[in-house]
Amino acid sequence: MRRLAQRRTIAHLSRDRWLVSYADFMTLLFAFFATMYAISNVDAQKLQRMSTAMRSAFDDSARAKPSPNVDGVRAGSAAIGAADEPSSEEVEAAVSQELAGELQMERLELIVDRRGVTLSIPEAGAFGTGRDDLSDTAQALVARVAVVLNRFPNAVRVEGHTDDVPIHTVRFQSNWDLSAARASRVVEFLIARGLAPARLSATGYGEFHPRVPNGTAETRASNRRIDLVILNAATTNREEPATTGSTP
Repeated sequence: MRRLAQRRTIAHLSRDRWLVSYADFMTLLFAFFATMYAISNVDAQKLQRMSTAMRSAFDDSARAKPSPNVDGVRAGSAAIGAADEPSSEEVEAAVSQELAGELQMERLELIVDRRGVTLSIPEAGAFGTGRDDLSDTAQALVARVAVVLNRFPNAVRVEGHTDDVPIHTVRFQSNWDLSAARASRVVEFLIARGLAPARLSATGYGEFHPRVPNGTAETRASNRRIDLVILNAATTNREEPATTGSTP
């Protein structure tokens, strides 16, 4: 009788073992749905603020402690294929958000055309008359622009423009000289702020690419500017020299 009772007890326990696995499964299922519910209630604005703060912290850290190979790394980024470069629309959206304050105060002007996205800096407040050294205000502005430019691998062409008033000084023999020198100073400043030299080029157009006719003092002031053109892939492939490093 004892053995029969033992068999019945064992059989009963064997039939009920599935309850243990079922209970574990239900516990895991509950944990899964609890996790999904928690994720669905995360405050998106808090995440956005946290992301912005972390990005700003990393930018400040990178400027304070540059890596020994930072230029090499960024030069490699500049060589990324056209398929990996953001479109002009994507660049415009990012620049409009990151530099909204500067654009609103008209310290910068944003232009989108077939070449890409242009950030235009007026001469007023950026350079002294007939000079090529960046003012303190302009340095702060270009530093902000450099942070944004570092987010893209696109090539950047810095273009200097003047009005049609002739210049002839000991340092600058013509508006060609002045416009090219100003563009070069901006390029040097961007390199000092971490941009890879291989991404950059400097061009002086003198008075020969005005936005508006040089008829009044106001229009002449509009033509005196520095344009930073964030080139799209098509313009880079069509106009910029190859940077493979090979020799003929």
